Amino acid sequence: MAINMGVNNAIPYAHAIAVDPADIDFMGHVNNASYLNWVQDAVIAHWRSLAPVEAVAAHLWVALKHEITYRRPTFLGDEVIATVLLEKFHGARASYETVIHRGEEVLAEIKSSWCCIDAETLRPARLARDVIARFFPEP
Repeated sequence: MAINMGVNNAIPYAHAIAVDPADIDFMGHVNNASYLNWVQDAVIAHWRSLAPVEAVAAHLWVALKHEITYRRPTFLGDEVIATVLLEKFHGARASYETVIHRGEEVLAEIKSSWCCIDAETLRPARLARDVIARFFPEP
């Protein structure tokens, strides 16, 4: 059963990104592979910011799919923010949208799918409804 409590009431999460010199490629801007690390860091930080401590300790997240649309290059020294929005849960899976931006400029848009796994068994795990509800507060 899919749980989609509505994008409109999902809590967006802003995650600051530090552009590291190691992120810069031969063309002088951030290498495309760095965006994957940024998305992973942002989604995990979002989970840790809202989930109860016990749920964070008992569950891990693994990426299943990323679809990235690059809009503008990112450079060393840019102040970059990833805004993460959980779109829905379906079983042990979650769908996220992440927008990476510099001020008002959108640098990249990422749609990603993740699987929640039990930290002990490393098998897919469904989250309790009350944990999911923390990400979709009542209007």
